[in-house]
Amino acid sequence: MASSRASLLLQKQLRDLSKNPVDGFSAGLVDDSNVFEWSVTIIGPPDTLYEGGFFNAIMSFPSNYPNSPPTVKFTSEMWHPNVYPDGRVCISILHPPGDDPNGYELASERWTPVHTVESIVLSIISMLSSPNDESPANVEAAKEWRDTRDEFKKKVGRCVRKSQDLL
Repeated sequence: MASSRASLLLQKQLRDLSKNPVDGFSAGLVDDSNVFEWSVTIIGPPDTLYEGGFFNAIMSFPSNYPNSPPTVKFTSEMWHPNVYPDGRVCISILHPPGDDPNGYELASERWTPVHTVESIVLSIISMLSSPNDESPANVEAAKEWRDTRDEFKKKVGRCVRKSQDLL
């Protein structure tokens, strides 16, 4: 039952995004037979180090969506304090609902069922614009962001160029 409700909701969100595309990204299904796995391309936001890049990610939804958050993993190379080295995105709204067992986040900052594909991707675009180096997923990227910004910029520039070459 939860799976069919999730499926209907995801189909609706896909239709809405098809009818009314949102600037900054495109999204669709990886495979038309599986509404729980989406392919997303995020365009590097203007006036950021990621500008001009085309970053691909997979968004995987649980069968009890929207009660639980999806996971988002970049398949394009990404150098960012809030992206694990394996590409998984680490932002508050993708963390399970409720209190943070580590005490870093308020429950209100974590997942709630009102989030949509659009609000998730817009949050990731915002993350690209302003990294949070206080609780990083990629400690090395966070250290570079804080201490050696020129090195950080070089690595991001390489990621942007690589993403353009894959078009």
